[in-house]
Amino acid sequence: MIIDFHTHIFGPDVSDRRDDYARRDSAFAEMYTDPKAKIATADDLLAGMDAAGVDLSVALGFAWSDDDDIACHNDYLLESAAKSNGRIIPFTTVNMSSATAEAEIARCAAAKARGLGELRPDSQGWDLNGGDGDRLAAAAREHGLILLVHVTEEGGHEYAGKRGCSLAAFREFVRRHPDLAIVGAHLGGDVYRDDPAPVYVDTAAQPFLYRDSEARAALAAVPEDRLLFGSDYPLISQERALDELRAAVTSDEHVSRAVQGNAEALLGRLSAESAS
Repeated sequence: MIIDFHTHIFGPDVSDRRDDYARRDSAFAEMYTDPKAKIATADDLLAGMDAAGVDLSVALGFAWSDDDDIACHNDYLLESAAKSNGRIIPFTTVNMSSATAEAEIARCAAAKARGLGELRPDSQGWDLNGGDGDRLAAAAREHGLILLVHVTEEGGHEYAGKRGCSLAAFREFVRRHPDLAIVGAHLGGDVYRDDPAPVYVDTAAQPFLYRDSEARAALAAVPEDRLLFGSDYPLISQERALDELRAAVTSDEHVSRAVQGNAEALLGRLSAESAS
């Protein structure tokens, strides 16, 4: 069993009307104005999974600013998951600066969303450790949802979409809410390097952010029970992302936990808590 904990899909109209979406949403424009920036549908993802031997994929929403765009994307994620025979696990999107945020979270949770993400508070203009972040935490507790946050690593090179949540803000949120199931995207901005925290991290875009010996050091810093395989598909193919993970992590047990055991434990924990 291989579980990819970080992929992105959009409805077909987003690719067809890329320029329209870019004109009205600055975060989308930053990451997808370039026609070379890949946009995948659910069918694309399922085909990629078959090619790479991936069994399940978490499909993430986008940090839209407009409530209608959020609802439309969430509908697509939920519908795609329902049609996938369980192969797509939906993490829907939310803007906590919106007055309708809690209602949208409740709607998606009732429709079997398993989490919220990829959360980018800085892109949407709300404070992860302010009142909006407290509302997010309360909703996640109420509905038994995993939170997956885009974490910006300190230093390094610039790239489109780098900023979403600072490492310092992410660390503070994890400290303030130790009971929540939280995943830091992109190795949590290398959160385990200097300041270990009880949080999961995924390997999304690892080949672009951490290379060769740097990748091995960053991955080695993460406890074996906290690492999740994530490709960031379609930015990187799932096949390539798996190859890069296996090259950087020499322990077969560590790889096995990353691609299956830890995700199963995290998803199972939330299912157990929701049922209790």
